[in-house]
Parts: sequence; structure tokens; C-alpha cells
Amino acid sequence: MLVRQDKIRGSRRISNYWWAFSILAGGTGFFLAGLSSYCNKDFLPFTSAAELLFIPQGIIMTFYGTTALFISVFLWLTIFWDVGGGYNRFDKNAGLITIFRLGFPGKNRIVCLKYNIEEIRSIKVIIQDGLTPKREIYLRTKDNREIPLTRVGEPMMLSEIENQAAELAKLLGVILEGI
Repeated sequence: MLVRQDKIRGSRRISNYWWAFSILAGGTGFFLAGLSSYCNKDFLPFTSAAELLFIPQGIIMTFYGTTALFISVFLWLTIFWDVGGGYNRFDKNAGLITIFRLGFPGKNRIVCLKYNIEEIRSIKVIIQDGLTPKREIYLRTKDNREIPLTRVGEPMMLSEIENQAAELAKLLGVILEGI
């Protein structure tokens, strides 16, 4: 195999959909409860939020609801734009490594890094267990830069990360560090 391309999943993960939906639902409930207390009319059918005093309870609920709605919009836009998504392409034929990622819209939305295979010193693996496990693969260049190759937020199984790092080192013909 002379060409390998690994897809990197960005923000389109089930956990992000869950949090975006949960925050949207909770924020809508808080906002409508605060609005109900201001207008003295129940906008939520299963509560009697109109009985709340607008100051201080209603205004606080409106504030929390508005904040949650803004956070939810941010999360939904991050999912829509697939921030962090992309691929790693290792082309032995062309002697080129391409690391492609999507970011937020703007002039720097697309991050595309290209390296010659001759510039690569090693594949480095970092494994830390504990409360916040860290299992990452880095592409280490001859000038000691370390470019992350693994996705963020989802630690891989130990056997999977070792196999992937070993395959990359073999494909590129470089040493494997950290195992």
C-alpha cells in the first residue's frame, strides 16, 4: 500500500449532537419560563411559570435561557461547518504527506499542511492513563515540530493506536517513538 488516507471526524459526533439538542431544549424552556413571568401568561403548557415574579426569578431565567440558546446556536453551527474534520493523506508515490482540516468560516477556514516524507524524523506516540486519558499520534519532523494526527476528544483503544502508529511508521520508513 503506497497511499493511505485516514478520515478525521470533526465536530459531527453523537455527543455533540446530544449536547446541542439538550442545551437548545433547556435554553428554550428557561427562556419561555422567564418570558411567561414577564407577560403573566403561561407559554409552557406543563408549568405555571406565569406565577413567578419577574424580578428576580424571571429575569434570571430569561438570562440563562438566552445564554443557553446562544451556546446551542454555536454548537449547531460548529456541527454544520464540521469544524476539525478532515483527513491525513500519506502518499509514498509522490513522497508527500497532506494534513487537511476544516475550521470556522473565514480566510483561514481550510488548514492544509504538506510535508515531504524526507522531512519526517519519526512517528511519536503519547499514552497517558488516568482521569483524563491522552492517547495521541504525532508526526515529528527533523526540525522537532510535532504535528498531531489523531482526532481530539475521543481517546482510541490502546491496541488501535499502537497498530495505527506502527503501520504509519512502516509506511513512511521512519522510527516509532514512545511505545
